[in-house]
Amino acid sequence: SPTLHDMLGAPAGLKLTLATRLRYEALDGQPRAGLNADDEQLALRTNLFLEYSLGHLRIGGELQDSRAWLGKPGSALSSADVNTLEPVQAYLGLDLPGVLGRGSRLSVEGGRFTFNLASRRFVASDDYRNATSGYTGLRAFLKARDGTAATLFFVLPQTRLPDDFPSLLANRAALDRESFDLQLLGGVVNRPRVLLGGAAELGFYRLVERDAPGRPTRDRRLNTISARLVRDPAVGKADFELEGAWQSGHASTGTAANAAMQAVDAGMVHAAFGYSFRGPARARLSVFYDWMSGDRPGGAHNRFDTLFGGRRFEFPPAGILAVIGRANLSAPGVRLDLAPGKRFDAMVVYRPMWLASRSDAFSQTGVIDRTGASGRFAGHSIDFRARYWLVPGSLRGEINGDWIGKGRFLREAPNAPATGDTRYVAVSLTASL
Repeated sequence: SPTLHDMLGAPAGLKLTLATRLRYEALDGQPRAGLNADDEQLALRTNLFLEYSLGHLRIGGELQDSRAWLGKPGSALSSADVNTLEPVQAYLGLDLPGVLGRGSRLSVEGGRFTFNLASRRFVASDDYRNATSGYTGLRAFLKARDGTAATLFFVLPQTRLPDDFPSLLANRAALDRESFDLQLLGGVVNRPRVLLGGAAELGFYRLVERDAPGRPTRDRRLNTISARLVRDPAVGKADFELEGAWQSGHASTGTAANAAMQAVDAGMVHAAFGYSFRGPARARLSVFYDWMSGDRPGGAHNRFDTLFGGRRFEFPPAGILAVIGRANLSAPGVRLDLAPGKRFDAMVVYRPMWLASRSDAFSQTGVIDRTGASGRFAGHSIDFRARYWLVPGSLRGEINGDWIGKGRFLREAPNAPATGDTRYVAVSLTASL
């Protein structure tokens, strides 16, 4: 397929890509508290990326323009949907092969950038969401000859602006802000072929947050320690992924200046086992279980915080749905992936869902029963996605759908919307040059 780089006759050392995505979303049976029973959104995202290599030095930048329409008072519109004319990346990179010995590699980047880290459950550049997460700071990637790798980082996560509802409705532009009032630092070490052909990974993430002028916070001081064992899918073989994380530190009970501070004691577990079948369907069947702690009586803060983790690779979509995430959830499930050819792929996921703590809000719905009298069962979810390259490498269509059959908790909790079962559909076209 023709590329923008080729059409402009750009030099070989320049990477140049342009992509735009138009997506329509519709939802009825709103499961989240405080929002309209029905919602819809037309979202457009355009990315222009450039990176120029001068020997070992790289200079890169990316402009992302994210806009949304059809919102109205009571819609789920937020800065995760609208971020107009934002330079999400502007960085310098240095690549030094062999600096740590033969076969080794060291890369360092500084400036503004987006990135995915390890399992993407704690730091990610979410592709489904209309506006991504950006970071300002430093990161380094090291890889030894035996494949052992490490990523170290110190970044200031960007606050997407504007974030007031009238400005979002009007798609107004404002430069995102980073400051030392919100810091994220840590590292991940990965070693291949540790057990049963799987790689082992250890991670540490420290989040430091404090109030800024006009922007009160919960003053989070979170330490997250993660451990992961993963074997990637391969045709005719079994695969697995096991990841657990424990979160400690302190956070206040609210954003008021006099809010009490609580100790944090939270955790999460993800376990998945799959098998990729031979044959033209290229099918992979997997079973999984997710558990993320929720708040419970006792004085500590127990609700797990996913930091800046991604969602769509294992949960239903963000956008105007954004219901199921890594908090107060206990959910097994089964997933089928199909890829019969280079142009088409699809997946379908079924999961029944319970609350890990019956006295906390269910996942990201805001629906809560402090007494616990509404039980733990939230309902059933069926999630679907299909993608097809209409023009290979240049134009791809995608459809996402989700159905949530509400269980007792989402029907009987005191603030549960009386809106019936949830139905969500999103149709999109992505053009790339």
